Amino acid sequence: MSDWIDFDRWNECVQMERPGFVFEVKNAEGQSLFTPCGQPLQSPWDWMSGPVQFRLVKETKPRHSEPLPKPRL
Repeated sequence: MSDWIDFDRWNECVQMERPGFVFEVKNAEGQSLFTPCGQPLQSPWDWMSGPVQFRLVKETKPRHSEPLPKPRL
């Protein structure tokens, strides 16, 4: 993981992008969002404050969910 960067520099995320990595964006309340670089950043609807920091982190491998149970009759 890289060090936290002030969100004022988000427009530089294009130069920081690397395969297998995503950005972790954090707001003032400490909520996090994992996202690719996008201009402008689409903050989640439930964030009460805007983003304040971001960093580059290794993307986690996707995992399969459990199969759905059969319906009860």
